[in-house]
Amino acid sequence: MKKTFLLIFLFLLFFAHSGTDLQAGGSVSLHEEVLPNGLKVLLLRDINAPLAVFQIWYHAGSINEQTGKTGLSHLLEHMMFKGTHKYGPKSFSRIIKRAGGIDNAGTSRDYVFYYQKLSPDRLHLSIELEADRMQNLIMDPEETLSERDVVMEERRLRYEDDPQNLVYEEVVSAAFRNHPYRRPVIGWMSDLKGITRDDLWKYYKTYYVPNNALIVIAGNIDTDSLMTMIKKEFGAVPKGPDISVIRQGDPEQRGEKRIFVKKEAELPYVLSAYKTPNILHEDSYALEVLAYVLSSGKSARIYKSLIDEQQIALSAGAGYMNIQKYPFLFYFYGTALPGVDIEKVEKALYEEAEKIKKNAPSEREVQKAKNQVEAEFIMGKDSVFFQAEMLAIFEMIGDWRLKGKYLEGIRMVTPEDVQRVANKYLIEDKRTVGVLVPLKRDKK
Repeated sequence: MKKTFLLIFLFLLFFAHSGTDLQAGGSVSLHEEVLPNGLKVLLLRDINAPLAVFQIWYHAGSINEQTGKTGLSHLLEHMMFKGTHKYGPKSFSRIIKRAGGIDNAGTSRDYVFYYQKLSPDRLHLSIELEADRMQNLIMDPEETLSERDVVMEERRLRYEDDPQNLVYEEVVSAAFRNHPYRRPVIGWMSDLKGITRDDLWKYYKTYYVPNNALIVIAGNIDTDSLMTMIKKEFGAVPKGPDISVIRQGDPEQRGEKRIFVKKEAELPYVLSAYKTPNILHEDSYALEVLAYVLSSGKSARIYKSLIDEQQIALSAGAGYMNIQKYPFLFYFYGTALPGVDIEKVEKALYEEAEKIKKNAPSEREVQKAKNQVEAEFIMGKDSVFFQAEMLAIFEMIGDWRLKGKYLEGIRMVTPEDVQRVANKYLIEDKRTVGVLVPLKRDKK
């Protein structure tokens, strides 16, 4: 579950939003522009890229849904491939495939995005097709019900029939009382059953508008010609109503929360989560290093202790979920070996946290973790897709320039910082624990 960052380039200069170019050095440059209807465009030109990537992002993740209507964002992602008045069902993917490209999409708590990988001279297809389906979906009622059934089956496979994912879902829901992050991206089954075509259409017309969208194109591209095409196809799309800012915040937690999930499974499992700040907070850098010190490879503390030395866990680790618009979670997890009580695994996980609370990790240990973070961050620049994706994610969170501060923040982390955040956030009364209690499978 742990997410790491990928380095694109450090863009250190400030510039206006009226259509400006920033030279990033060497073969890379960035163009940023906002159309009159509010559509933001980022064009990353890299003359060494062998192909191009088109991505369009909408602030339309599960946090934008209402209670009782969970799953709308993900279901709408499916429906975006079901055709418009101009292009029939499945035409979008067929056109991209015939052009030698691939396409896909994804939905998260904070946003939904669609992308195509193409030769640079075929990007006009992405621009034309995405502008069309931004405003002209058919959304046939029967097709909507059929796709709703597909999503319900997807939920059954991913959560209902996956014990550990079910525990994760329950822990997140219990950890947050009054925050949209408590709702699963895929939606609750009871809500999915009740979603109608009208619900989906209203959501589509509210959130799939230019002023709620971001286009990112990266590759060996011609910036001027692309902007001309984007203005032609997207410029005429009317601006939608302003989207309300999500009110977020949760009551203070005044004691440990503990839930038990009884499900057919082979081995017991525990997941313990603590609410922590996101990437916008200065403590995020030390929390990221803490996660690596505890759980980054076989030489990390949790693996060495629980798996190598004590031999009580089949798998165990820790992670920090920080690429979110709002504060989320730091977590521990462990699967007990056959015959081992899950309480023993849980206790051993906390003991590793307590060791850091009492004694800061060594300088060498922290430097190794920072090197791992930086190496993973930097390797991403070899992929034009991830260059575009990271540019977009930081923009969706707040501002793409924020990513330029990431490595600087990681490099500044000290052993004392790691110890400080462990004491500050890994508190017993602030954690939410989920335990999987295995049930024997029925023999038929």
